Amino acid sequence: MNKKAYINGRIYKGKKSEDFSANKGKEDFCDTLITANNRIVFAGKREEAEREGLIGKGVTINDLKGGTVIPGFIDSHAHIIMGGFYLLGVDLQPAKTHEEFVSILKKFVKENGKKWITGGNWNEQNWKTPNLPSREWVDEFSTETPIFVSRMDYHMAFANSKALNLAGITKDTQNPEGGEIVRDKVTGEATGILKDKAMELVQAVIPKPSETERERAALRTLKEARKYGVTSIHDICYEEDFRILQKLEREGKLSCRIFARLPIERTEAIISAQIEAGFGSEKLKMGSLKGFADGSLGSGTALFFDPYADDSSNYGLAMEIFNNGQMREWILKGDRANLQMSIHAIGDKANSKIIDYFEEAIQNNKKWDRRFRIEHAQHLDEKDFGRIGKAGIIVSAQPYHMYDDGSWAEKKIGKERLKRSFAFRSMIDNGIRLCFGSDFPVVTINPLAGVYAAATRHTSDGKNPEGLIPEEKISIYEAIEGYTAGGAYASFEERIKGRLEEGMLADFVVLSDDIFEIEEDKIKDVAVIQTVFDGETIFEA
Repeated sequence: MNKKAYINGRIYKGKKSEDFSANKGKEDFCDTLITANNRIVFAGKREEAEREGLIGKGVTINDLKGGTVIPGFIDSHAHIIMGGFYLLGVDLQPAKTHEEFVSILKKFVKENGKKWITGGNWNEQNWKTPNLPSREWVDEFSTETPIFVSRMDYHMAFANSKALNLAGITKDTQNPEGGEIVRDKVTGEATGILKDKAMELVQAVIPKPSETERERAALRTLKEARKYGVTSIHDICYEEDFRILQKLEREGKLSCRIFARLPIERTEAIISAQIEAGFGSEKLKMGSLKGFADGSLGSGTALFFDPYADDSSNYGLAMEIFNNGQMREWILKGDRANLQMSIHAIGDKANSKIIDYFEEAIQNNKKWDRRFRIEHAQHLDEKDFGRIGKAGIIVSAQPYHMYDDGSWAEKKIGKERLKRSFAFRSMIDNGIRLCFGSDFPVVTINPLAGVYAAATRHTSDGKNPEGLIPEEKISIYEAIEGYTAGGAYASFEERIKGRLEEGMLADFVVLSDDIFEIEEDKIKDVAVIQTVFDGETIFEA
């Protein structure tokens, strides 16, 4: 038996799932962990471990030298293979002007020739002049190279003329249901900007990546996750993603536990296969379905009751399955079959309607441990905080989105709606269970960046030193619980992870600083110096 003792640490054990929002204090700490193979067999005081003969011959000693240890981070919303392709593609995130956007693309085209250019993560809201890209910016140097690069929220993308031509998009192409082809106001020609469902017109003609390329992308993301102490991911699977994850598990290449969520469009197939929530192994589980109600705030496609502050004609964009009643039907059917339903909703109207559907399922379907999830829930109507808490709906939120969006959100939705945006304090006070994630590759997969954002509510422009809507701050303990116990509960796994105690899986991280004692502003400088997964060290700084 492979036994290891981690001694002389400040080890935060975490809280039981039912207490994850409470600040328990010092009783949650110990100084010694002992693991046997992939499980924790002791979490307590060193004196007690020695008295019980647990530290002795055959036990590998790891001296933490006072280091702070916390449970392994759980990213409750990420895109593993999509994120890997982003890391392997062009990175437009550094662009702060449209000139830099063009320069990065020009260099990448020169280096990569005529093959499709994908990736992106551009954000025009961070530019000095926040104009949307236009194909005229890049067509001169990309006449033979198709370009399709996503905005950072992945609800808007930019295509050059070559890509538009290959997709057959012309002046006469109609907007698809749930999408928009942005057009020049004078000529009516497509500018190259495609929103939500319209993006699929180009995606349909991009050559499908091979199994080898998908596997390479997945492994690239897993490498990134190890560096940041992420030992579990709630993945959003598309196309052949789940097949790749199964292959990696068979070959022993998974360096984090994956809770795979398949598209809601597969509801009937999953029901026919008799799969239920939580099916699988300790490293790869499934049984949760993901659907989209609306788009994103930055793309102007999040669905609101009232129009956007910067465009009085725009209320957002509902997805086709949301409008035609198909989503409601799938939620009711999936819930009856013991499948977890998790729905993307950003705007207050989208959130409110999804709560309606969830409440209908709770009222009319059998009673079971359903753990409905709303992904994002960024902007809520005042009445809906209590409804979410009462219904036991989990909010899967991404604190770092607030850091990015907070610098320009008021221009989009005004001061009043901003008060109910990323309202984590109000959520907790209304009894809402939170789990936190990144939405990688939209933003970094680093959970400590999210902890920093949730605890300080700082924004990327530096203009909110006291925090954006400071009364919505939460404690460091609460933020970490969102990335540990909250994530474990959201995937039906609170009995095996999310805490460091006897019987739990040996997944934990060692931090460079005591995150519980330093000033909140310094959280951004904390790093992971060791990641332990399944009882083995998989990363050391």
